[in-house]
Amino acid sequence: MTANFRDTLETFENSYPDRDYMIEITCPEFTSVCPKTGQPDFGLLTFEYIPDEVCVELKSLKMYLQQFRNEGIFYEKVTNRILDDFVAVSKPRRAILTAEFTPRGGISSVIKVEYTIEQS
Repeated sequence: MTANFRDTLETFENSYPDRDYMIEITCPEFTSVCPKTGQPDFGLLTFEYIPDEVCVELKSLKMYLQQFRNEGIFYEKVTNRILDDFVAVSKPRRAILTAEFTPRGGISSVIKVEYTIEQS
C-alpha cells in the first residue's frame, strides 16, 4: 500500500473548533480483496470522530476508500491502515473506525480501532 492512498484525503476548516461534537460517517460499500483467496471482501465502515481544526471532506474519503477495491489485504490490516491515514490527515481529538465485513463461509468479522489525542 502506498502513501499515495493517503494523499487522496482532503480536509476543510472546522467552523466550531472550540466545541467537541461527534461526526459519524457511514460507508456501506467498502470493498477490498482477500489476500489468500483473491475473492472480494465487502464491508460497512463507520467513522466516528471529534474534529479539531479540520474535518474530512467526504468526496475525498470516498475516492480514498475506492483505492482498496483491488488491494489484497486482511480485514485487520486494512481497518488499522485506514484509521492511521484518517488520523494523519485530519488530526482529530478522537476517532473510532468500525469495519463490519459480510459473512464468508458462515463467519463474519467486526474490527474496531480507536484513536485518542493522548496516543499521539
